[in-house]
Amino acid sequence: METVKNEYDAEGEAGQRGAYTVVRERRAANLKSGEILQRSPKKGRCRLHTIGIGLLGFGTVGRGVYRVLANNRETIASRLGAPLEVKKVLVRDVGMDRGIDVPPGLFTADPSAVLEDEAVNIVVEVMGGIEPARQYVLAAFAKGKSVVTANKDLLALHGRELFDKALDSRADLYFEASVAGGIPIIKILKEAFTGNRIEQVTGIINGTTNYILSQMSDYGVDFHTALQEAQAKGFAEADPTNDVEGFDAARKIAILASIAFNSRITLDDVYVEGIAKVKPEDIRYAREFGYVIKLLGIARETAAGVEVRVHPALVPCGHPLAAVSDVFNAVFVRGDAVGETMFYGRGAGELPTASAVVGDIVAAARNIVNNVRGLTGCTCFEAKPVRPMTAVETRYYLRLRVLDKAGVLAGIAGAFGNNDVSLAAVIQKTTGAVAELVMVTHRVREANLRAAVAELERLPAVETVANIIRVED
Repeated sequence: METVKNEYDAEGEAGQRGAYTVVRERRAANLKSGEILQRSPKKGRCRLHTIGIGLLGFGTVGRGVYRVLANNRETIASRLGAPLEVKKVLVRDVGMDRGIDVPPGLFTADPSAVLEDEAVNIVVEVMGGIEPARQYVLAAFAKGKSVVTANKDLLALHGRELFDKALDSRADLYFEASVAGGIPIIKILKEAFTGNRIEQVTGIINGTTNYILSQMSDYGVDFHTALQEAQAKGFAEADPTNDVEGFDAARKIAILASIAFNSRITLDDVYVEGIAKVKPEDIRYAREFGYVIKLLGIARETAAGVEVRVHPALVPCGHPLAAVSDVFNAVFVRGDAVGETMFYGRGAGELPTASAVVGDIVAAARNIVNNVRGLTGCTCFEAKPVRPMTAVETRYYLRLRVLDKAGVLAGIAGAFGNNDVSLAAVIQKTTGAVAELVMVTHRVREANLRAAVAELERLPAVETVANIIRVED
């Protein structure tokens, strides 16, 4: 097997043209034969090798990963210095036509054919769900294989266990595609912003809800009409609960908060509200006040602890997040050194998500090539308290239906005053005997606002407190 001089050897041919050039040329000559040059840590030499990939799942994301690896094989190999080859793909039905040409024998219904295969160096989990995905990932670590996953549920619920097993096995665990699809936000927080103390991460991290709210805002349709359109276009599942109730975004913000604040945040730590109560009139009133409504995942560190929440919010029309529409995602990050930054792109879909998965595969493969696995492990080395929602301070939008008669406003003002809630703006729309009263508060603790609302609901003149939405300035 051919070897070449170390890149830093200045003798002979390497000394004439530069060792790096020599190595690159010889690597390129060997790539098409399915081999790479890998440096040996003992001899300072390079040996020929191939990185084997095992896919667990071949649905939308799995097919996208296979396509990206196939279509960009030579480019990836040149950048990495190693060709990547999919050795096995775990599927439920081996005989099913998936509309894509693959080599004979690539599909298997036997997990051990992937997990036990010594030619598989990296296991890529894109099957989703908790079990058996968790078992398969743990089995891969037990065999010393690195793992790439797009599974936000798995990370949000079992992240500590997976990172511990990866550490024990001196293997890598990468999970870029678990949050915001093709936006490389995990790498940014873990690596690019390592020198920062992250103060806040706020994101539009669910494309389905952003599409629904965009349709409501742009075309004045109601929630159910916008949801049906999202389902018809494939942007929403037949059962949209996970998206519209905020649970998908909650898992993602738990992952981002854990990385940003170096402290383990679980799904149970996240306060969650969905968008089902948002009405077209809320969107119209928000616009009158100079806001748009978005479902936000918010993680903020304060002196008293970490806030982690998901809920609809009024966002100022001039804020960068206000312009993020349709199925796009965006993550806004504020660090003490970098200041304010925002990262924007497609948060889902076959190829955007596959792009993130393949990026992780290349990172894991590069570590194998250089024999430096396990460099980027779990960053949750602190244990910061998570603040209860009642302790959070923000501004609030409220929409009330009240009787249109004398003395009503005084009673409402009294309920707010009794609980130290100060009003910043009020709009009144009269429709016969009933008036719609819309107001925005100054900054106030959630506990005070809830107490004021409870008092309002006891007033005979208040027909209903139709909606409460937080304001994020």
